[in-house]
Amino acid sequence: MSATLSLDQLSAAVEAGEIDTVMTAVVDMQGRLMGKRFHAAHFLERAGAETHGCDYLLALDVEMTPVPGYASASWERGYGDYVHRPDLSTLRRAAWEPSSALVMCDLLDHHGEPVAVAPRNVLRRQVERARALGLEPMMATELEFFLFEESFEQLWDEGYRRMTPLVRWNNDYNLYGSSKEEAVMRPLRRALWESGVPVENTKGEAEAGQHEVNVRYGPAMETADHHAVVKTAVKQVAAAAGRSVTFMAKYATDRAGSSSHIHQSLWRDGRNAFLDRGAPHGMSELMRSYLAGLLAHADATTLFLAPFVNSYKRFTVGMFAPTKAVWSRDNRTAGYRVCGEDTGAIRVECRIGGADLNPYMALAALLAAGLDGIEKGLVLEEEMAGDMYRAEGARRIPATLRDAAEAARRSDMLRAAFGDEVVEHYHHAARWEIGEAERSVTDWDRRRGFERL
Repeated sequence: MSATLSLDQLSAAVEAGEIDTVMTAVVDMQGRLMGKRFHAAHFLERAGAETHGCDYLLALDVEMTPVPGYASASWERGYGDYVHRPDLSTLRRAAWEPSSALVMCDLLDHHGEPVAVAPRNVLRRQVERARALGLEPMMATELEFFLFEESFEQLWDEGYRRMTPLVRWNNDYNLYGSSKEEAVMRPLRRALWESGVPVENTKGEAEAGQHEVNVRYGPAMETADHHAVVKTAVKQVAAAAGRSVTFMAKYATDRAGSSSHIHQSLWRDGRNAFLDRGAPHGMSELMRSYLAGLLAHADATTLFLAPFVNSYKRFTVGMFAPTKAVWSRDNRTAGYRVCGEDTGAIRVECRIGGADLNPYMALAALLAAGLDGIEKGLVLEEEMAGDMYRAEGARRIPATLRDAAEAARRSDMLRAAFGDEVVEHYHHAARWEIGEAERSVTDWDRRRGFERL
């Protein structure tokens, strides 16, 4: 049974009673899948060409609040529609839902032009930029999350105050410990594989109740699509088992955070263009310039790797989240780690991103920075070795969302790669997030000051 589907295969599956629902999905600013569930017969008859949805999907915060001040969508503009055009190359079975299929859609305006600020379109432009240089971006994300005993509904009703990790202790790589999570993880692996997502493995991670999903390295757009699908499937499979998960970058003060490390390389004519076996450490000049671009623009790209106020609470010494935007070989304390030295799998792993990132925007920002390094022939700085947490004078990752947002706003590289409209749009989103956080009274405020002040 094929997981990915042509329209003819979908039609046959509908006729056979195997599929009765098709989900159309666009990606919002937070990286979530938003769309509609169609009767499969209607999708085949009409919606397979295009459907429509409110343009406010790219002007909302996490709470689905319409945020004022966007140029692309507002009350003044009437919150009209965008065209959702199915990318039929992404049509697949959605094995985590009964009798369902899923297709990713691209966002177009009423003139048929791609919506500039739509995450999938932003990434596509950077992929096309690489291809114009004869290069194919190949990437992978490692996605971490926490799995809890309680259901989503229980935690909501209790104000998220008594979350119980399903495994009580750090079960990093521990097969016995992670066996306790298999009631969720085994059906997840099966559902993803049956849905055309080439999941390689799942594993216990380095904190109580933490887990990780790894999907096969592949083309950048495919990787971002798989990442978005995995997050949706994880939540639905957990919910079906009466459990809950979180992809917050940092859900508790005394726990490690959840990351989304991004592996990346550029290929030419079916070969890894980052590899030069005759060069030091097997790193080609192309790779060295790409990595130099990542480092030169590390401040500006952090907004898309850590897009929320909470994201910056993950950057904690000694908890495997980096604090320095430097490069090192096979060193998990550095923001940029070179892996696979002298092998065909040589690549750069960016360790800055959290599990809360939007994969399309994160991959696009890294590609933009790396390609700028190639186009300008940037020279790679010297490697740093040892414990980067203790490194003096090393380039630091921005400490707050405000710092990262301002770095992105000021970046000539991002403005040239994404366009002013995109940079201003996502800078505005960050400013709104900061304002919402600063005006909110938290449990910490009450515990600290209720009686003692």
